[in-house]
Amino acid sequence: MTATTDGFARAERRSSGGDAGGRAARLRLACRFALREMRGGLSGFYIFLACITLGVGAIAAVNSVAGMMSEGIRHEGKAILGGDLRFALNQRPATPDEMKFMAGLGEVSATQSLRSMVRREDGSDQSLAEVKAVDAAYPLYGSLATTPVKPLADLLRKTPDGYGAVAAQSLYDRLGVKPGDRLRLGDLTLTMTAVLDREPDLLAEGLAFAPRLMISGQALEASGLVQPGSLVEYAYKVKLPAGVDPDDAARPANDHFPPLGFQVRTAKNASPSLRDNIDRFSQFLTLVGLTALIVGGVGVANAVRAHLDSKRAVIATFKSLGASGRFVVAVYLVQIMTLAGLGILLGLCLGVVAPFLTARFLVSVIPVAASASVYPGALLLAALFGFLTALAFALIPLGRTRDVAATALFREAGTGGGAAMRWSYLGAAIGLAAVISGLALLMASDRKVALIFLAGTAAAFVILRLVAAGIAWAARRAPKIRSTPLRLAVGNIHRPGALTPSVVLSLGLGLTLLVTLAIIDFDLRREIGTGLANRAPDFFFLDIQNQEIAPFRQKVDELAPGSELDAVPMLRGRIVRLKGEDVAKMKPPEKGGWVLRGDRGITYADAVPENSRVTEGTWWPKDYAGEPLVSFAAEEGHELGLTIGDTLTVNVLGRNITAKIANFRQIEWENLGINFIMVFSPNAFAGAPHSYLATLSIDADGEAAEKRVVNGVTNAFPAVTTVRVKEALDAVNQLIAQLALAVRVAAAVALVSSVLVLAGALAAGNRGRMHDAVVLKTLGATRATLVRAFATEYLLLGLATGVFAVAAGAAASWFVVDTIMTLPFVFDWTVALTTLVVSLVLTVGFGLLGTWRILGQKAAPVLRNL
Repeated sequence: MTATTDGFARAERRSSGGDAGGRAARLRLACRFALREMRGGLSGFYIFLACITLGVGAIAAVNSVAGMMSEGIRHEGKAILGGDLRFALNQRPATPDEMKFMAGLGEVSATQSLRSMVRREDGSDQSLAEVKAVDAAYPLYGSLATTPVKPLADLLRKTPDGYGAVAAQSLYDRLGVKPGDRLRLGDLTLTMTAVLDREPDLLAEGLAFAPRLMISGQALEASGLVQPGSLVEYAYKVKLPAGVDPDDAARPANDHFPPLGFQVRTAKNASPSLRDNIDRFSQFLTLVGLTALIVGGVGVANAVRAHLDSKRAVIATFKSLGASGRFVVAVYLVQIMTLAGLGILLGLCLGVVAPFLTARFLVSVIPVAASASVYPGALLLAALFGFLTALAFALIPLGRTRDVAATALFREAGTGGGAAMRWSYLGAAIGLAAVISGLALLMASDRKVALIFLAGTAAAFVILRLVAAGIAWAARRAPKIRSTPLRLAVGNIHRPGALTPSVVLSLGLGLTLLVTLAIIDFDLRREIGTGLANRAPDFFFLDIQNQEIAPFRQKVDELAPGSELDAVPMLRGRIVRLKGEDVAKMKPPEKGGWVLRGDRGITYADAVPENSRVTEGTWWPKDYAGEPLVSFAAEEGHELGLTIGDTLTVNVLGRNITAKIANFRQIEWENLGINFIMVFSPNAFAGAPHSYLATLSIDADGEAAEKRVVNGVTNAFPAVTTVRVKEALDAVNQLIAQLALAVRVAAAVALVSSVLVLAGALAAGNRGRMHDAVVLKTLGATRATLVRAFATEYLLLGLATGVFAVAAGAAASWFVVDTIMTLPFVFDWTVALTTLVVSLVLTVGFGLLGTWRILGQKAAPVLRNL
């Protein structure tokens, strides 16, 4: 034995020289021993691999799919935008001089978009539609698909039967018509000629709440819908000559057009809202995947601890033969990182196939999901996260093994043996955690959100550890219990090496996340489906002309006597200067910047609007005739850094109007009543053409009353757009359902990771349970007694974890719903009970499944090794 010990020591000394060659030799020796031990298979490391694979796969898949969509937007930018450049105006067409400027850049295609009511020819039914009028040059890029397949010019041509039109299938379904039937739009009769299957520039038009109806520009002019003040968007798409950079062409346009109210976009920024949404959602899902990976890191630590525990005799032999603690750590670190590499590789395989599996589905949802490919950047990011996480969580149990003496390893049941953690290993683990957090922040599009998410995850780990310590403390101080199974269960909760920290930590985070998201989803659906529906008006009416407002009121009184009609003047305007500074040259603030992007609805009034109150400044007198004044929304105004007395300039119908801020208003948006960010003094828009916006709350219930109002208003005022609030809320509910499904899938990844960690923690504790079971059976305990004891222990742990998850999830969801969303918070007890049941089933089920096998273990082999 002495010769063997000296030989091993000399071999390590020769390989541990201070030079690089000596370090390389030591590493080769460690690798040789590590690979020899791995010949026995991956027993005990399957959960380790699953945790790494799941976390890496989630990050790789999310970022690969996001990369595919972003690449599709870049690749199809011209088709999405409808041209190399897009100029947009609201409520007015381009002037001859403006058209001349755009025509000088290249080929121009002009479209007009508005919302209007489309009705059956006999007036028996109607539907809101997104109307788009196109010219002969449309589309400049991309292809438009219809059924039957015919040139668009032929489908929209005027015939003796009237103008032709194409529409999305959903419009046909709503009105119960088919191609060949006739519909009424304003004063015009249209012949439906085809189904619109694909519209190339749909995404550039923004969010649509109604089906598309496409007609020619001449048909829109004949419909009588476009009148002074009508809410029409005029878009001019330009196809540049070959070789001309869109940014170079946009620079003089940006200098020329902002003062006139133009919005200018290039093909490189074809759909900024979609791009931003992809970035935000992929960031959120990446952070959830990272959370799953970090939760899986707990499983890594459990697996490494259990593996080292099973190798304590081998480690003791190494040390007895002269191996240093550093060499032992190197041997098992090589093993662990080799297995981590295998898990990372499996996760990357999931990331590689994800775009190919989702491309066909995404094409039907977002028509720019380009052909799938492999995205090295996304894979590299996921691999880096996986490697750093595995290494960080492996260092903690490895650090406790280094300084354990050989005699202690032979004598004790576990490698920990009470050994202290070296500060160098703990510091390295903390440093790696900081690197992971820094990398997540660096890759995030919104670093504030990422920082909050990471801080919340770190806080959750700390709180869960404190909860576990509290449970153990309570069990330690529990009164003496006569029942043997219950006494054993309570003792198992607080004894050294108990499963309490692992169970609480592994399940707590996943269940808390699920509870939080489930309650937020419940409150959103409740508020939109019931709360808003009860408080909101029944209808919105748009584009009521000045000369029509009086007969419109009279008609509504006839159709819905006793109902409440509220009408206010409405224009569209864009802020072009703020405190004298050109908005186009400003960097908008993160909060409130949305007010400066695009056109906003504005109005004028001589009194404070309902559902709002003045918080700063004073309102103007009723017959005010001085310089134009404006009342600004308080929250948004403060976010933009505005104060009383500052000036802003808005462009309305091509005319710039400068007004001084007279006061700020606190606005109650929750009831969906009429309100605006900006309310001007009446003299600001004296003589300006405008339309009216109205809301109607009818004093009757039922579909029949609502249908009577819609049919009566639409037939009497064809140009007025009627929006049924219930249908709009249904559309919002569908959008929320789609988002909630994606979020639930992401949360399920974290829960699955938690379940894997739970299974690993219970498996890691089975060796200690084996010794307990054998000793207790030797002392006379029956299998039934042990099963009741273990089941009671798992039941208590699962109940405590479930109660914490419900409490923490309720607190987190309250903060989001009440503070961030400013909506009424209602706790859903169904979620609470479901969470408790899931927690109990998982802990008791996995616990007994793993424990049942060891209850039949023969006593002699175990007792010989004690």
